[in-house]
Amino acid sequence: MLEQFAIDAAHLATRIVELTGVTIIAAGAFSTLLIFLYRLAAKQDRDESITKLRSSLGLPILLGLEFLVAADIINTVAVQPTLGSVAVLAGIVAIRTFLSFSLEMEIEGRPPWRRNAPRPE
Repeated sequence: MLEQFAIDAAHLATRIVELTGVTIIAAGAFSTLLIFLYRLAAKQDRDESITKLRSSLGLPILLGLEFLVAADIINTVAVQPTLGSVAVLAGIVAIRTFLSFSLEMEIEGRPPWRRNAPRPE
C-alpha cells in the first residue's frame, strides 16, 4: 500500500513537472511571437526582429527542456528503475542535452564554456 502510494506520488510529480515544462515552452513561444509581430507592425528592422525572435524563443525552450529532463529522471528513478528504462533515459537526456547545447550556442553565439569571452560580432 505504501509502495503504491509512492509510485502514484511519483507519477503525479512527473506529470506536474512535465506540464510545467510544456507550459513554459508554449507560453514563451506565444509571448515571443506576439513581441515579434509587434516589432513587425512597428516597422522595426526585419532582420534584427528575426534575430531577437530566435534568441528570445530559445530561452523558454531551454528552460522547458530542463523541466522535461527532470520529469524523465523522476519517472525513471522512482517509477520504473529497470536497466531498459535507464538506457532510454540516457538516450533522452543525451538528445535533450544536445538540443540545449545547440540552443545555447544559437542564443549566445559561443560555447557555454566560453561565457566570459567577448561576443563575436
